[in-house]
Amino acid sequence: MDQTLELLRAITEVHGVPGYESEVRALVRRYLEPVGTIEQDRIGSLVCRVGEQGPRVMLAGHMDEIGFMVYHVTDDGFLKFHPLGSWWDHVLLGQRVVVKTHKGDRIGVIGAKPPHLIPQDERSKMVEKRHMYIDIGATSKAEVEEAGVRLGDPVVPAADFQVMANGKSYLSKAFDDRVGVALVIDTLRHFARHAHPNVLYGTATVMEEVGTRGAKTSAELVNPDVAIILEADICGDLPGIKPEESAVKLGGGPSLGLLDARMIPNLKLRDLVVETAKELEIPLQFSTMTGGATDGGTIHIHSIGVPTVVLGVPARHIHSHSSIIHRDDYDLTLKLLLAVVAKLDQETVAEL
Repeated sequence: MDQTLELLRAITEVHGVPGYESEVRALVRRYLEPVGTIEQDRIGSLVCRVGEQGPRVMLAGHMDEIGFMVYHVTDDGFLKFHPLGSWWDHVLLGQRVVVKTHKGDRIGVIGAKPPHLIPQDERSKMVEKRHMYIDIGATSKAEVEEAGVRLGDPVVPAADFQVMANGKSYLSKAFDDRVGVALVIDTLRHFARHAHPNVLYGTATVMEEVGTRGAKTSAELVNPDVAIILEADICGDLPGIKPEESAVKLGGGPSLGLLDARMIPNLKLRDLVVETAKELEIPLQFSTMTGGATDGGTIHIHSIGVPTVVLGVPARHIHSHSSIIHRDDYDLTLKLLLAVVAKLDQETVAEL
């Protein structure tokens, strides 16, 4: 059995939007309980410790995925929703979703006024989320209530995991950032069996997509000496994107963040990653993201400061129902991560 493939399948298909991470947290806990000592902060982030001596190394991936929350039901039985996380309105219409109710999961589809009933001069305009609704097939508010839907219920994209034609590209929801959580799990599994000069704190944070909230509370719990943020990075190899906008390509290897809207990485730690990639002959891509940020934006200013970098697995179409990663990128990111962590002894971390 391909253990990595099955990990990526399971961890992306499970549900967990910001503030409603219980299902994905339970799955992560099952993976990590045999590996190390588990703690949980008071808003739900999970921390697994492996090791007893040395600098405190925090590996962080966020377990939440973007989704929605029901805030109103019309008399005709349609659900109005607020986004949980950043959604581009263009990618929503016609997509299937799962409404998580106290009576079980209910399938629905995101709809809006049909184009046949829209004046010709308005058809080319983008439909905004506020004009959309979720249709669960009901014909009245009473039917919606009978189905178990309540205000505040979370809504998750309906999308399963698929291996694509080349055998190495994987399609699923939630690679942002379940791919980072998978890297945390695989890294802790490795160092539970192999010596390392530090204490590892593998962290699956909550509510990153609504303001890196779990990063703050979990950093209080861990109090790290150094941090590596593990993320899905934005691919620039799509039609219409210029190389100067993003040179990150699917299948091109792991990426290293040089800048985002809330963090510049620790330069010595950045250089350590670059040098280690050269030693291992791992192709390393470089990323800048001025329009977004990661958990690193919060973790690197914890207490008096934490040397921090962001390692990414390139992903196409994030913040949609279906994104794509490449298995070679995942494997090379893991290889690089293991080598960097193995170098983070007391002397190296002190020099950062």
